[in-house]
Amino acid sequence: MGTASSLVSPAGGVGEVIEDTYGGGGEACEIPVEVKPKARLLRGSLRRVGASRPGGLIGASFKSTASVQELECVAEYERLKKEYEIFRVSKNNEVASMVKKEAKLDRENKRLRAELQALQKTYQKILREKESALEAKYQAMERAATFEHDRDKVKRQFKIFRETKENEIQDLLRAKRELEAKLQRLQAQGIQIFDPEESDSDDNCTDVTATGAQSEYWNGALGSEPSMGSMMQLQQSFRGPEFAHSSIDVEGPFANINRDDWDAAVASLLQVTPLFSHSLWSNTVRCFIISTDETQPEVDIFISNYSPKLQRICETMGYFFQVVHFSAENERPLKDVRKWEIEKSSLVILLLHLTLPNCLLEDCEEAFLRNPEEKPRLIYHRKEDGRVSSVSVQQLIEQISYVNKAKVIDHIGGVEEGAYEIYNCVEKIIKQDILGCEMTELESKDLGNKEESTAPEEEVFGDVLWDAHDEQEQMEAFQQACNSTCELGFEKYFERLNDLVAAPAPIPPLLVSGGPGSGKSLLLSKWIQLQQKHSPNTLILYHFVGRPMSTSSESALIIKRLTLKLMQHSWLVSPLTLDPAKLLEEFPRWLEKLSARHQGSIIIIIDSIDQIQQAEKHMKWLIDPLPVNVRVIVSVNVETCPQAWRLWPTLHLDPLNSKDVKSLISAECNCANVKLTKEQEKKLERHCRSATTCNALYVTLLGKTIACVGNRGNIDETLQQCFQCQDTVSLYRLVLRSIQESLQSDKEKGLLREILCVIGVSHNGVSESELMELYPELSSAVLASLVHSLHKMCLLTYGCGLLKFQHLQAWEMTRSEYMDEGENVISAYRQKLVEYFTMQLSRDRVTWRSADELPWLFQQQGDKQKLHKCLLNLFVSQNLYKRGHFAELLSYWQLVGKDKSSMAAEYFDSLKEYEKSCEGEESMICLADLYETLGRFLKDLGLLSQAVAPLQRSLEIRETALDPDHPRVAQSLHQLAGVYVQWKKFGNAEQLYKQALEISENAYGAEHPRVARELDALATIYQKQNKYEQAEQLRKKSFKIRQKAARRKGSLCGFALLRQRALQLEELTLGKDTPDNARTLNELGVLYYLQNNLETAELFLKRSLEMRERVLGPDHPDCAQSLNNLAALYNEKKHYDKAEELYEKALDIRRRALAPDHPSLAYTVKHLAVLYKKMGKLDKAVPLYELAVEIRQKSFGPKHPSVATALVNLAVLYCQMKKQIEALPLYERALKIYEDSFGHMHPRVGETLKNLAVLSYEGGDFEKAAELYKRAMEIKEAETLLIGGKATSRHSSSGDTFSLKSALSPNIFPEHGQR
Repeated sequence: MGTASSLVSPAGGVGEVIEDTYGGGGEACEIPVEVKPKARLLRGSLRRVGASRPGGLIGASFKSTASVQELECVAEYERLKKEYEIFRVSKNNEVASMVKKEAKLDRENKRLRAELQALQKTYQKILREKESALEAKYQAMERAATFEHDRDKVKRQFKIFRETKENEIQDLLRAKRELEAKLQRLQAQGIQIFDPEESDSDDNCTDVTATGAQSEYWNGALGSEPSMGSMMQLQQSFRGPEFAHSSIDVEGPFANINRDDWDAAVASLLQVTPLFSHSLWSNTVRCFIISTDETQPEVDIFISNYSPKLQRICETMGYFFQVVHFSAENERPLKDVRKWEIEKSSLVILLLHLTLPNCLLEDCEEAFLRNPEEKPRLIYHRKEDGRVSSVSVQQLIEQISYVNKAKVIDHIGGVEEGAYEIYNCVEKIIKQDILGCEMTELESKDLGNKEESTAPEEEVFGDVLWDAHDEQEQMEAFQQACNSTCELGFEKYFERLNDLVAAPAPIPPLLVSGGPGSGKSLLLSKWIQLQQKHSPNTLILYHFVGRPMSTSSESALIIKRLTLKLMQHSWLVSPLTLDPAKLLEEFPRWLEKLSARHQGSIIIIIDSIDQIQQAEKHMKWLIDPLPVNVRVIVSVNVETCPQAWRLWPTLHLDPLNSKDVKSLISAECNCANVKLTKEQEKKLERHCRSATTCNALYVTLLGKTIACVGNRGNIDETLQQCFQCQDTVSLYRLVLRSIQESLQSDKEKGLLREILCVIGVSHNGVSESELMELYPELSSAVLASLVHSLHKMCLLTYGCGLLKFQHLQAWEMTRSEYMDEGENVISAYRQKLVEYFTMQLSRDRVTWRSADELPWLFQQQGDKQKLHKCLLNLFVSQNLYKRGHFAELLSYWQLVGKDKSSMAAEYFDSLKEYEKSCEGEESMICLADLYETLGRFLKDLGLLSQAVAPLQRSLEIRETALDPDHPRVAQSLHQLAGVYVQWKKFGNAEQLYKQALEISENAYGAEHPRVARELDALATIYQKQNKYEQAEQLRKKSFKIRQKAARRKGSLCGFALLRQRALQLEELTLGKDTPDNARTLNELGVLYYLQNNLETAELFLKRSLEMRERVLGPDHPDCAQSLNNLAALYNEKKHYDKAEELYEKALDIRRRALAPDHPSLAYTVKHLAVLYKKMGKLDKAVPLYELAVEIRQKSFGPKHPSVATALVNLAVLYCQMKKQIEALPLYERALKIYEDSFGHMHPRVGETLKNLAVLSYEGGDFEKAAELYKRAMEIKEAETLLIGGKATSRHSSSGDTFSLKSALSPNIFPEHGQR
């Protein structure tokens, strides 16, 4: 802008107005005109006057001269004032102009933001329309393919129909001509012919009876068919079909529970972050033993002889077992360690004889009298004739009996018998109270003829493979962070995180940054707790990334876990790819699809995301626009944050201020009763001023170091040592050296080094039981002491039962302190782990630990040959695959240098070699499981044509070794159908899914998750075939089943809730007799049965029956329910006579009260029939088996395959009773139904032909028997030709020697235990 005078015209007035046409919006601005100073004018006038007068101003005085100077100053002041005024006015105009421009830009910004939001909505709309169009396109293509298929099918059927009818017409014409010729001959002979239509007789009239209404509830085949392999053994008892839950009535164990109460329990089970005590969510069964010198022999025998057995039992179910025992000389100095071990323990055992030392009293009181969680406790008291225990022993037992429900063993006898009695009781406590399992491998062998069994839940999400250990590791990481009492002034950060959730979309992820150990994990955990408390509708999905290269840092597993959690909370079960690349690609679409189904907001939190390998590549979905109701928060270290992410909104965690530092150190010191002086506090304040020394982890570690020294040492000296450590790693080094100095011997110092180094080179950590096997010289007391010191000083922590480093800096310190000599040291420790886990494989102990560690160790060592050999161990690969570690398995094969086809070929060869060594029923079932795993693996690799053969082989083995109606057969059918679905062969898939559905309903009942899985699969097929109404009906039915059956059991958390629920219900049943109280008692019986606590279950079921008989009358259907449940319980306990009486009563009531085809009646018939057969009362079983045939005919029609199965079962029973004549028509009718339903080459047709061959052979018709057997073998060979081999000839009627529990035992599923 120019000067003001440049805008003034010479002729302008003093107040001329100039219009600003640029920024002022047309407003007038007043510009003053420049005026010459008066003093200057006066001087000029005086000079002119002086010049005009001769002599000038002769009379001028000094005063006049001063006045002139004053006038000049005034004039100069006026001039400056005018210039300032001009400057001020011009700047005011500029400011006004800028304000107007700012307002204008703000309006433009709002307009553009509105347009951006509109464009975002338009983009989302177009994206949905695009997906709808693609889906419509695919549907149209599927409809076209289906139409062509149906058209070809109709053409073929019409051609067959036409040829058939033409042949029938020709036959009728020939018959007509023959009849006409015969009629002419008869007439020629003079014989009179009568017209049938003139007859009045109605002898040939028949009544047609309609079939009854369909029912889907008949449960299972009531027997099995004999085969050629058992010609001489038909008299043996045969395996029954009792696949349903033996104690579950048709209404189900939860149908008689108050729905609201059960929904609340399910809601608790489905919490994302359930908080339980350490002993509940720990993956280790810890047994703490307190003993006196008198009972030391029992302890020694128990640890040496029985502890390995208990370890094996726990190992088969995926748990560790650890016995902790302190000898008498170690009792006093390890008081804190013993108290810590008692708090962690799952079970405490007290062994007493005559006396009780005073040094043990404190431990006994801590374990038995202060037990708020009511964890299991056991007292072993050895007595002797003629000798009385001391007063202290008697008083302690009385106090414990009064306060706590501890199990007491009063033993009179030898030491070895006492140790065995302790073992039996501990085994029972572990199974029932701690792990909540129903049966182990050992029991299943003892109860081999047990038919009623409960199959374990396989996958929570249908066909999606899930690793419970990965989920438990995340729960523990969150739990440990939440347990911290330190807040560190997080309130200001909470507000920022809350603002993120409330901000309008679209919004990029929020970056929580800070240095290592700055408290990022603690901040996020505390905020998650607050969100769950104040915003229950908000779904929070979290993932805490651990050490680099650990399982928790694998991107594919993280994405799969987040997807599955979304599916779980959306009650959605859909096929999910395991291909890592496709998984990462499809995750944004899953997120958008599933977020649309969720009512509230979804918050995804990933802690330490920068620890993921190639995080920027594998987490590129973070850059894409997120759905409207989704917020993402990720935490990173400042140094390792990817450059592209630094543009996101960032919440940086500042170093702690002096107040927080002081409070944090004071809190640690107060816990140890340590008081710092003012001078020491000032020194600490001066030290903790830099960024590294104000770090939250550094300050915490500093406080723990001071507290550990406490009153025992010189705090000033410790402070001087700490002040020399300027970062967390160096402070960790000081902590480690202080721990070393506290150890008493060089041996313990060496063990400390070994423990830290082994944990440092492992994949995911090492368990305490593994450490004791690695180092036999390491006692449980020494290990407990070392772990306590390392855990207390934040070096080690527990994760999924494994010891691992608590912070990354502790791991770095260990590597620099102990393994800085080079790769040779690291390689030596890795080799030690390799030898240990290899030894486990040689002993047939393929656990989840060996599958996790051994291939990874070979990969780190670069030993491709050993890695290749390890991968060809079928059980190692099966364990990795079944736990969802598909990406990890692929990476190993890629390192070996094998492609997909080579993998498939090598697995086939290994399986064929393994099959040659398979002998016996269990090994064949295990082989079938391996074939199924291979088929699923090949299907996930996209090798569909090669996946069919192993799945069909698995199906054949299971149908032969088990029973065509066995639930594992349904599993094979389901997996084979899945391949056909991907292959677009929907007709074949639909038939297989329907067979699987029928078997599952028969085996588990109509409201089991397995049934829901088959319904979902059928719904998917119908939707692909545009049968939307049928698909919708099946999906609704499946959804209801899944809601009812959501996680009824199978986890520690679930059993903890069941126990808590049982205690609540016990209080409700103390009132008067009412139907509701009777129902509650029945529910209690079922709940205790689910925990395998049969004695308590029997008590409540009896009370329920008695109350119902008093209130409702003995003939009420509810009484039949109690009778049925109680009978099932007696059947479980092998009290067959009592079970028979109760089943007969229940059947009598239900026959009188219910319809002939009612599902409850069908269940009672089935249970009683199998019981009769088991007891050898075949005459009583026959009418019930005949009734089974009738019910199936009314439910499904006379030509349904399930009717054929019932006919075969009845025929087998007749064969056992030597009634071959009655059995023959049943076999023939079943064969006709099977051939019409499945075709002439189906395996069931072959099995029935073998049964008929047996029947003909026993009847002496050897030629017919040979013909039938030949046809059966042709069917079998046609099936086995697909994989180029023959299965061992096996039959399914060899006797009641195999139960479902043994079929599904952990021995068959190595991911839960051994091979």
